[in-house]
Order: sequence, then C-alpha cells, then structure tokens
Amino acid sequence: MSQDFEPEATRRIAGDPESSRASRGWWDRNADEYQLEHGAFLGDDRFVWGPEGLDEAEAALLGPAGSLKGLDVLEIGAGAAQCSRWLAAQGARPVALDLSHRQLQHALRIGGDVPLVEADAGALPFRDGSFDLACSAYGAVPFVADPVTVFREVRRVLRPGGRWVFSVTHPIRWAFPDEPGPEGLSVAASYFDRTPYVEQDETGRAVYVEHHRTLGDRVRDVVAGGFRLLDLVEPEWPAWNSQEWGGWSPLRGSLIPGTAIFVCERA
Repeated sequence: MSQDFEPEATRRIAGDPESSRASRGWWDRNADEYQLEHGAFLGDDRFVWGPEGLDEAEAALLGPAGSLKGLDVLEIGAGAAQCSRWLAAQGARPVALDLSHRQLQHALRIGGDVPLVEADAGALPFRDGSFDLACSAYGAVPFVADPVTVFREVRRVLRPGGRWVFSVTHPIRWAFPDEPGPEGLSVAASYFDRTPYVEQDETGRAVYVEHHRTLGDRVRDVVAGGFRLLDLVEPEWPAWNSQEWGGWSPLRGSLIPGTAIFVCERA
C-alpha cells in the first residue's frame, strides 16, 4: 500500500484467512502508536478490561485475586502483556499470546518473566487441558470471522471447569457512528447488519477487519463453543475517567454501554 493512500472504509464479507492476515499486518504497523497513545492508561502491569477502566483487581471476574496463585492462565490477544504481568504479580503463571510480532516486542521492551507466544487464537499451540483460566481484554474475538472456532480452541486448552472471560465492543455500538461527541449518539445503521467493517487498500486488499455480532449471537457462540455463560458485565463509565479513546468518551459512556464482558465456564 502506498504511503499516501488512505484506506477505504467499507462493509463487506471477509473470511478468517483475510481477517487474520489483516489483523496481523494492522497491529504490526500500529503497535508503536497504540502503546504510545494508550500505554499510560493501560500501565505496565495493570489488568484493564476496556476503555471504561474497569480493573480486574476490583472486578474479580477471573476470581478473587488471592485465588489466582499457582494457576496457569492464558491471555489471548495480550498486546504488550500488561494483563499477564498483573496476573503474575498475583502469583499466577500466565502465558501471553498475540498474533502481532510487534506487540510482543513491546512486551519484551517493558520486561518481566511472562512467557510470550506469537500465534493465531484459532489454532492455539498448546496441549489439551494446559490452563486453569483464559482471558482476553479486547483481544482476538472482535477480529475473527468465526469466533466459535476460537472458543472451541480455548475450551480444548482449558481444564474441566476452567473459566474463560473476554471483553469486546458492546454490540449496540455498531448501530452508532464511532464518534466520541454528540454525533455518536444517533443511530446510523442497523444493529442487525452483521456485515464486517473493512478498511482496504487501493487493490481492495483488507488492511483492517472487525466483525459484528449481536448480543444474542455472542451468547449463542459461547454455548456453541462449549461454555456456560455465568455473567455478562456492561461496565458503566466512572466519574474519574475523563479520557476519550476513539469512540469511547464520558459523554457516550454515561448514556450507552461501550464494552461487554462475557464470563464463561467450560461446560
């Protein structure tokens, strides 16, 4: 793609191979900017579930912090492994997995003893029953065409009764423009349109892909992946958080949910 070409935004079908290729390329190109812009908010060893700032230390969606000691935990879409470092500080044994080589280089830059694995979430390079817990804060799930494949892989590597907790953009947000101001408060598209959002280069090749599923779709995918849904958390925007993060803002966050967190257990 030429340096001065602005990717074209469209809605069209994009399968798993194209989505995976686009995600790897986009995160490799944008990891530096992402970590520079959001690194202070994410911290080096903090577990944040989304732009609202809900902290696992308070939410305990994986279980009480004291119960994590000695547990094997897989973080999927780990980025610079901030969440994994927090888990390690609680005495857990995390493994941080990401598709992007450049994101994992940032994990190396920050440091720590967390094992890093570069791999696709749809083909996890681990033996059956390797982990007690799995988690993902906005990683992998929004960017894959077939999330059930990912969920079945997560189930495979979890031990019986293992918990799988993941956060994604709240599905209702797809009906609204991705804008932090008042223009982002009016419905502009059908909530039921599952056509992926694609940014493509001048040849029509996808350079960024994000997939929309309705709330009901997500629940059905969880069940089809072999899990029981224990809880669905929709974090409210806290008074202390004054930052804007893309389409997330105090204005929108006070009126409509921006994040959905699915707390699941291996069936």
